[in-house]
Amino acid sequence: MTDQSHVNILQQRSSGILLPLFSLPGKHGIGDIGLPAYTFIDFLKQSGQSWWQILPAGPTSPLLGNSPYMSPSAFACSPLLISIDLLVQAGLLREDEINPPRFSEYTVQYENVAQYKKQLLALAWERFINTPSNRTRLEEFTENHPWCHDYGLFLTLKRYLGDTPWFMWPDQFRHRSSKELAKIDHAYKGSIDYLIFEQYLFGNQWQQLRDYATSEGIRLIGDLPIYVALDSADVWSHQELFQLDRETCQPTSVAGVPPDYFSETGQRWGNPLYQWESNDRSLVARLWGWWEQRLRHNFSFVDTLRIDHFRGFAAYWAVPAHEPTALNGSWQPGPGQAFFEAMQQRIDGMSVIAEDLGSITPDVIELRDNLSYPGMKILLFAFDGDPENSYLPYNIEKNSVVYTGTHDNDTAVGWYLNPEVPESSKQRAKRFANRFDDHAGSFHQDMIHLAMGSPANLVILPMQDVLGFGNDCRLNTPGTVENNWQWRCAQRFINDAVASWLLDITTVFGRIPANKPKPADTPNV
Repeated sequence: MTDQSHVNILQQRSSGILLPLFSLPGKHGIGDIGLPAYTFIDFLKQSGQSWWQILPAGPTSPLLGNSPYMSPSAFACSPLLISIDLLVQAGLLREDEINPPRFSEYTVQYENVAQYKKQLLALAWERFINTPSNRTRLEEFTENHPWCHDYGLFLTLKRYLGDTPWFMWPDQFRHRSSKELAKIDHAYKGSIDYLIFEQYLFGNQWQQLRDYATSEGIRLIGDLPIYVALDSADVWSHQELFQLDRETCQPTSVAGVPPDYFSETGQRWGNPLYQWESNDRSLVARLWGWWEQRLRHNFSFVDTLRIDHFRGFAAYWAVPAHEPTALNGSWQPGPGQAFFEAMQQRIDGMSVIAEDLGSITPDVIELRDNLSYPGMKILLFAFDGDPENSYLPYNIEKNSVVYTGTHDNDTAVGWYLNPEVPESSKQRAKRFANRFDDHAGSFHQDMIHLAMGSPANLVILPMQDVLGFGNDCRLNTPGTVENNWQWRCAQRFINDAVASWLLDITTVFGRIPANKPKPADTPNV
């Protein structure tokens, strides 16, 4: 028997909103964890919601399309999400020093935001480090977060070496010569400490935000990619944990998924794979220890984690690194149930949502169900005409999380208006919703009704679907690099009218816990 305490908070009938941090409104060009985040928590409470789901909050790179799933660190958070206004409140900046350009309120312009915030964070650093008590706090933070130093050293070396990937660095840095790294440590201590300072600021601001969310009855769902980027502080710092050539430091096999209906050659992601099956038991123990640190760190930020590509823990698709596509990969065993049972014993209250989309085989379902983890159901995948489709509302299990769509899907309205979606699928969706007109403007509400009325314990609605926005507000189109991860929600859309409608429908379908506000009258939805 496995410990079931981790699933308790997911067994209530409830609902929430998916909105990335960068999508929050605000005057600084990107959502942040200051006032806009607090205001959104107020909106969630007002609308009867219990959950706020976010995307990974790590640093991003313009070279990788600013994808939150391709970060140089599995532990660090993006300094772009630090609140400038809270730095003013903390006395690290003055109000007259804050003069943001006229940023778009609808999209994130990453390079402009980075240039603007970099200057202000550097000014805050100068004031911070000149106080002895602050230096002591930073030292304590570094001691309590040992990953920080490697992260700061990694980014400093990248800049020192012309931003080249670490596996192309000179041997002494690629293979982590302690003597040479000590020289860099000494010569660039200020740079390294500044990068740690950014993480210190984010950590402090986030803890205040999380405390506020908890006080308002809002729980947070984070997002944990199974794989890390090759050009990351994690792989550089722990090369032995990954399937790398020990001399070249290049992967011997990389992650991906096999061919399917959508792709004849599969998907070759290129991430390095873990040494799950190493014959060196001490190495496997260190790998599990690294994962424990990673999970524990993430659970210090959120209440529940959605684990991306959960199927990779049952078996993962390994592609020989020299192969240009994923066609000639093979299934290799993952760490399985024993891994999660060990993590649950080590981490109290570990609460997981299993992202079980895509190529799902019986071993994945068995692993998910043995652990009692809820899987994901995407409503827009339901209408292909198959009565056994597991995403159809009447086929959804109680221990599930239903989404109208995710960050990788079109919005509900965008899906309905997409000429490439078969008309038969649209007609089936309308029949399920008992709607017989062709008006797309309320299709998102139809899908929300179906999701909210489903047997699933938890429903998560993308904010774009709550608002009925179209394809231009889509977060990400897989397989593309341009124009992703940019959408922002203007403040005027997060209003009382939307909260009132959402509160009504949440009440009708019994998704408000006893401590949540309820409308006075039974609504007409």
